[in-house]
Amino acid sequence: MGKLSTHVLDTTQGRPASGVRVDLYTIENDQRTLIKTTHTNSDGRCDEPLLQGEAMHTGVFELVFHAGAYFAANGVAVPEPSFVDQVGIRFGIADANANYHVPLVVTPWSWSTYRGS
Repeated sequence: MGKLSTHVLDTTQGRPASGVRVDLYTIENDQRTLIKTTHTNSDGRCDEPLLQGEAMHTGVFELVFHAGAYFAANGVAVPEPSFVDQVGIRFGIADANANYHVPLVVTPWSWSTYRGS
Protein backbone atom coordinates (compact mmCIF):
# COMPACT_ATOMS: atom_id res chain seq x y z
CA MET A 1 0.00 0.00 0.00
CA GLY A 2 1.02 3.58 -0.58
CA LYS A 3 1.07 6.50 1.79
CA LEU A 4 0.36 10.23 1.98
CA SER A 5 2.89 12.55 3.59
CA THR A 6 3.71 16.25 3.75
CA HIS A 7 6.55 18.61 4.60
CA VAL A 8 6.44 22.38 5.31
CA LEU A 9 9.36 24.66 4.48
CA ASP A 10 9.49 28.26 5.71
CA THR A 11 11.50 30.04 3.02
CA THR A 12 11.30 33.36 4.88
CA GLN A 13 13.55 31.96 7.59
CA GLY A 14 15.23 29.29 5.45
CA ARG A 15 14.26 26.34 7.63
CA PRO A 16 11.65 23.63 8.14
CA ALA A 17 8.43 24.96 9.63
CA SER A 18 7.97 23.36 13.04
CA GLY A 19 4.60 23.34 14.79
CA VAL A 20 2.36 24.01 11.78
CA ARG A 21 -1.14 22.63 12.26
CA VAL A 22 -2.19 20.44 9.34
CA ASP A 23 -5.79 19.30 8.79
CA LEU A 24 -6.60 16.53 6.33
CA TYR A 25 -10.09 16.31 4.84
CA THR A 26 -11.72 13.88 2.49
CA ILE A 27 -14.02 15.41 -0.13
CA GLU A 28 -17.13 13.57 -1.26
CA ASN A 29 -20.03 15.20 -3.13
CA ASP A 30 -18.48 18.63 -2.40
CA GLN A 31 -18.65 17.89 1.35
CA ARG A 32 -15.48 18.19 3.45
CA THR A 33 -15.01 15.72 6.30
CA LEU A 34 -12.09 16.13 8.69
CA ILE A 35 -10.19 12.87 9.05
CA LYS A 36 -6.98 13.96 10.77
CA THR A 37 -5.33 16.90 12.52
CA THR A 38 -1.61 16.88 13.26
CA HIS A 39 1.36 19.27 13.62
CA THR A 40 4.74 19.34 11.92
CA ASN A 41 7.81 18.33 13.90
CA SER A 42 11.21 20.07 14.12
CA ASP A 43 12.03 18.83 10.60
CA GLY A 44 8.82 20.33 9.19
CA ARG A 45 7.36 16.85 8.68
CA CYS A 46 4.61 14.93 10.41
CA ASP A 47 5.75 12.14 12.71
CA GLU A 48 3.80 9.56 10.72
CA PRO A 49 2.14 9.39 7.30
CA LEU A 50 -1.19 11.20 7.03
CA LEU A 51 -2.67 8.12 5.36
CA GLN A 52 -1.28 4.62 5.05
CA GLY A 53 -2.39 1.01 5.02
CA GLU A 54 -6.12 0.49 4.78
CA ALA A 55 -6.78 4.21 5.36
CA MET A 56 -5.04 5.00 2.04
CA HIS A 57 -7.64 5.04 -0.72
CA THR A 58 -8.43 6.75 -3.99
CA GLY A 59 -10.44 9.94 -3.90
CA VAL A 60 -10.26 13.69 -3.46
CA PHE A 61 -8.60 15.17 -0.38
CA GLU A 62 -7.70 18.58 0.99
CA LEU A 63 -4.80 19.57 3.21
CA VAL A 64 -5.19 22.80 5.17
CA PHE A 65 -1.99 24.28 6.57
CA HIS A 66 -2.38 26.92 9.30
CA ALA A 67 0.49 29.09 8.04
CA GLY A 68 -0.74 32.42 9.44
CA ALA A 69 -0.82 31.07 12.99
CA TYR A 70 2.66 29.58 12.47
CA PHE A 71 4.15 32.91 11.35
CA ALA A 72 2.42 34.81 14.18
CA ALA A 73 3.71 32.31 16.77
CA ASN A 74 7.24 32.73 15.41
CA GLY A 75 7.28 36.52 15.68
CA VAL A 76 7.15 37.20 11.95
CA ALA A 77 5.70 40.65 11.31
CA VAL A 78 2.58 40.14 9.23
CA PRO A 79 -0.40 42.44 8.61
CA GLU A 80 -3.78 41.79 10.18
CA PRO A 81 -5.48 40.01 8.56
CA SER A 82 -2.62 37.89 7.20
CA PHE A 83 -2.17 37.76 3.45
CA VAL A 84 -1.40 34.02 3.67
CA ASP A 85 -3.38 32.45 6.48
CA GLN A 86 -4.85 28.99 5.95
CA VAL A 87 -3.45 27.35 2.83
CA GLY A 88 -5.79 24.77 1.32
CA ILE A 89 -4.51 22.29 -1.25
CA ARG A 90 -7.13 20.06 -2.86
CA PHE A 91 -5.73 17.06 -4.71
CA GLY A 92 -6.66 13.61 -5.93
CA ILE A 93 -5.23 10.20 -5.14
CA ALA A 94 -5.67 7.99 -8.18
CA ASP A 95 -3.50 5.05 -7.06
CA ALA A 96 -3.76 3.90 -3.43
CA ASN A 97 -0.61 1.82 -3.90
CA ALA A 98 1.54 4.85 -4.76
CA ASN A 99 3.28 7.28 -2.44
CA TYR A 100 1.92 10.83 -2.51
CA HIS A 101 4.01 13.56 -0.92
CA VAL A 102 2.38 17.02 -0.87
CA PRO A 103 4.91 19.56 0.46
CA LEU A 104 4.23 23.21 1.17
CA VAL A 105 6.84 25.91 0.57
CA VAL A 106 5.53 29.05 2.29
CA THR A 107 6.22 32.66 3.21
CA PRO A 108 3.81 35.26 4.63
CA TRP A 109 3.29 36.44 1.01
CA SER A 110 3.30 33.31 -1.13
CA TRP A 111 3.17 29.55 -1.24
CA SER A 112 3.68 26.68 -3.66
CA THR A 113 3.41 22.92 -3.78
CA TYR A 114 4.21 20.00 -6.04
CA ARG A 115 3.73 16.26 -6.03
CA GLY A 116 6.73 14.57 -4.49
CA SER A 117 7.21 10.87 -3.91
